[in-house]
Amino acid sequence: MNPAKLAGRSRGLASVGGDGGVTGLLIAGCAVLGLAVGSFLNVVIYRVPRKESIVRPRSACPNCGTPIADRDNIPVVSWLILRGRCRHCHEPISVRYLLVELLTAGLFAGAAARFGAHWVLPAYLAFLAGLLALAAIDLEQLLLPKRIVYTTLIIVSGLFIVAAGATGEWHRLGTAFASGAVAFAAFFTLNFINPRWLGFGDVRLALLMGVGLGWLGPGTALLGFFLGFLLGAVVGVALIAAKRLERRSPVPFGVFLSAGAALAVYAGEPILRWYRH
Repeated sequence: MNPAKLAGRSRGLASVGGDGGVTGLLIAGCAVLGLAVGSFLNVVIYRVPRKESIVRPRSACPNCGTPIADRDNIPVVSWLILRGRCRHCHEPISVRYLLVELLTAGLFAGAAARFGAHWVLPAYLAFLAGLLALAAIDLEQLLLPKRIVYTTLIIVSGLFIVAAGATGEWHRLGTAFASGAVAFAAFFTLNFINPRWLGFGDVRLALLMGVGLGWLGPGTALLGFFLGFLLGAVVGVALIAAKRLERRSPVPFGVFLSAGAALAVYAGEPILRWYRH
């Protein structure tokens, strides 16, 4: 694809207009939304692997079981005020809660800056939130719950259909679903040949990634997977060299795939432009 066409695609995906104030408000609003969603993701990350409801009961201290009061459930602020400890039992509360809220806010703000007031923005907010939840669970428990993968896939696909209907970009929807099918088939084949290479959770994640990145084009989808494999290889080799990881130790590969997908969302176009030049 020549640079002119690529530039045209970029303009079509980020239709905020020339009002910098509106753009700033959109970014700020998405960041605040990200804090709230990040708080919910912490519930998902803790409960889904344990096969618990994410609706009831209300959030409680994981150490003493005391329900968390509303004043102690304000994203980021409450954790900082309480200095990362439960108000009742004073046991430490994992810094993961703080990091997930901050990361979600950053991801949402970045998506707003990337896509602007485009119909596809909600789909990418859902996509990035799902990837973050999956990465956190995989990092902690070497698990990619299908409940999260398929729920995110359904939400993202539905929002893509809405975006395609609103903008007329049905070709992007077709490319997204085709990319998902190809990615699923490729990872399924690798899993079938040798399950030790890739777990089936990674196969499901590949389907989600293919659909999520395919809207931006097959090149972006391919780049996301390449970056995921590259990050996994670099970090894996570094950990083995530092004797922090054995060669046969299981690796949370979903973390690297999710990171590669996020990088492709934010920086895919400039990377592909540089490569084509």
